Amino acid sequence: MTDQTIRPFDPALVAALAAGDASTRLRAAMAAGTNPHPGYVDDLIRRCAVEPDFFVRDMLTWALTRLPADLTVPVLLPQLESASPQARAQALHTLSKIGDRSAWTSISPTLLHDADDEVARTAWRAAAVLVPAGREAWLANELAGELGRGSTDVRRSLSRALAGLGDSAAGPLATAKKRGDREVRAHVAATERLIDDPESDFEATLEFASRLNGDASERDSSDGDSSEQHSSGAESVDGA
Repeated sequence: MTDQTIRPFDPALVAALAAGDASTRLRAAMAAGTNPHPGYVDDLIRRCAVEPDFFVRDMLTWALTRLPADLTVPVLLPQLESASPQARAQALHTLSKIGDRSAWTSISPTLLHDADDEVARTAWRAAAVLVPAGREAWLANELAGELGRGSTDVRRSLSRALAGLGDSAAGPLATAKKRGDREVRAHVAATERLIDDPESDFEATLEFASRLNGDASERDSSDGDSSEQHSSGAESVDGA
């Protein structure tokens, strides 16, 4: 906690976290962070798993970051195995904001490849923040396996995570460029552009790279068809 003075536990604040009105819940979460108390930890984390409002969820995370990591992290980690995608995603987000690297070992390949896009992209961000020295190459290889996945926003999240790994991402990106399909190759190109220029327009770059790779695939297909037709024609002449 940033303030050594612990205010009294307020049961009314805990009740307000589940109020019907989002603005009331937001004020309660803000109060929990402004006047942090260890007694709020369980209720804040439980609320993260079910809170429907983005801004309230973000305030809940902020309130948790105001408490000591040795109180919050042990309660957050079991949430990573929850059946609820929101619980998993919000726990990952909160762990990334707390920044305690002891949580790294709990960010499993299962989370990095989670079927839920929001969980996976939050796991990518958290892993890039918490990865210890010497594990960057392993993480880059895991993340490269997700290239080409999902919407533009999902792909942007993955590219940012890879960019955050620096030189460790270069090898996995080069391999993906050689072996991947056109969607993967386009995503690689957009990622490399983002690494070179973090201010670049990712969506425009991805769209342009997708068109280029699409045109190249069509040319390759056309060349293949022409070769087959030429071979077939030659066989017909020989047969005649």
